[in-house]
Amino acid sequence: MKRMDEPIAKYRNMLFPYAYNIIGSADDAKDIVQDVLSKHFVSKNETSNEIRNEKNYLITSVVNHAINVKNRTKKFASHLEQLPEPVATEESDLELHLKDIVSYSLLVLLEQLNVRERAVFILKEAFNYSHQEIAEVISGTAENSRKLLSRAKAKINPARKPSAKIAKGEATGYLNRYVTAISNGNVEELEALFSEDIKVVADGGTDVKVLRNLTLGRENCIVLLLEVYKKFQIGQTIRFVEINHQPAILFYTGEELNTCQVFSIASNGKVYAINSVIDPKKLKNIATRSAI
Repeated sequence: MKRMDEPIAKYRNMLFPYAYNIIGSADDAKDIVQDVLSKHFVSKNETSNEIRNEKNYLITSVVNHAINVKNRTKKFASHLEQLPEPVATEESDLELHLKDIVSYSLLVLLEQLNVRERAVFILKEAFNYSHQEIAEVISGTAENSRKLLSRAKAKINPARKPSAKIAKGEATGYLNRYVTAISNGNVEELEALFSEDIKVVADGGTDVKVLRNLTLGRENCIVLLLEVYKKFQIGQTIRFVEINHQPAILFYTGEELNTCQVFSIASNGKVYAINSVIDPKKLKNIATRSAI
């Protein structure tokens, strides 16, 4: 068993970002990677067939497995705004595979794409694959890969581009300003922090009822966020973290993680989106890593 476990451990981290960026769920991504690795190494031990490039073979298997799983889950998608499962990326300097996790705001935008468009976009933009390499992964042609990428960019280009990664000190400054303003009910400070077209999404999944799933516009968002703070967050413990390479706040009741708020900040320094994950199923991996 040890012989099989060692190569599985070697490839697990490397393959995880491919699955996660396509599927948007850390749990599902782990299952996809584990399934592919287990089947591959069992088959490898039972047969004498040799694969010339094992790494490429496993990446191809994981990508296509993720495409199939994403296609199945999309059929049962809710009419409400749903958010990706957040992944803590603070340790990306130590856990290098976390560097390949795409930003949270980009993951949200990618939900506008069909699954093959999303896979092509991820392979091209996140992993720098050529169109010929993409074609070999998804069993297509280089020309079709170009068309899929063009369609993907056309769908997400009208949306605001995700901002570059913000330095930790600067991110902490934004979050401190927000927490101070929201706790003091300082509407003027919140107006200075937020863009006019800010969007707030709250995803409670099937287990938690939220006040409002989708809120648009600075005035409406400020009213909502102040109400949420007064009803639920006042007295909770907070922690500043990095989620998918973006500044975020975790809200705890005792040791229980209740909410993960991810902030998208534009190049002009204004917050243009706050994505609040309240669904316990999507928080459990963050809770495990971020236990206080």
